[in-house]
Amino acid sequence: MIEGLLLLGSAMPDLSVFQYNAVDNIFSMTVATMGAAALFLFMARAHVDPEYRPALLVSGLVVSIACYHYFMIRHSWHGAYTLADGGYKGSGAAFNDFYRYADWILTVPLLMVELVAVLRLPAAKATSLLTRLVIAAALMIALGYPGEVISDPARWSERVIWGGLSSIPFFYILYVLWTELTNSLDSQPPAARRLLEIARLVILVTWAVYPIAYALGGTPEALAAKAGTANAANGIVGANGVVGLQIGYAIADMTAKAGFGVLIYLIARAKSTKTAAHEAYATA
Repeated sequence: MIEGLLLLGSAMPDLSVFQYNAVDNIFSMTVATMGAAALFLFMARAHVDPEYRPALLVSGLVVSIACYHYFMIRHSWHGAYTLADGGYKGSGAAFNDFYRYADWILTVPLLMVELVAVLRLPAAKATSLLTRLVIAAALMIALGYPGEVISDPARWSERVIWGGLSSIPFFYILYVLWTELTNSLDSQPPAARRLLEIARLVILVTWAVYPIAYALGGTPEALAAKAGTANAANGIVGANGVVGLQIGYAIADMTAKAGFGVLIYLIARAKSTKTAAHEAYATA
């Protein structure tokens, strides 16, 4: 378990130059996207009303944390492979995918904070909603991780159990967010309603990637490849599996963090009185 705590995905299949570079490039793109989003969100705080600035501050922190962790993920990716015989082979150093879980345990609760902050719900309701969401988010990550580090095919059923337990708070969060966002639409300015409807879809679509990837990495064949007891290239986490999962996670994270952060800014801007007054003056 200690080894699993430190390292995920230790069995690395051989990759072609194209496959290796595809993952490396998406990691590089993710670092740049998160970094640029952080700069934008921190600077954009001056363009919204004071009551919405905490939402942008938290959103900027989310992408800053993600930027750091993706930098470390990319660094680990470089160390896990070496160029040989016209392709990339495992160097013997494990690919440390724990950085991704470290990122999630910090950023997922903060995503809940930034969303509740920009909604500007009554204090009692906001506190109750935020408490439920943060606790559920922490449980979702904490329950999913023990299953993620399992690499013994004989323990496949344990991974399924942990995945099932993690799915309970996962679907609870989606249900609460969908219903609360829907219920809050009538109390939001008209300019913000459409953006909140888009935010609902972004949450639903991007979050759906994570359990799918978790399931793909947990088949008996995948666990055999991870444990090194089968040819990793033949498993679902073989060459195509590794590439697909890493690219899928990166795209989902960019959308769920950087893209969602821009939506938070647009919602805050639409709800800001000084912005509304300026637009009204400009169209007068």
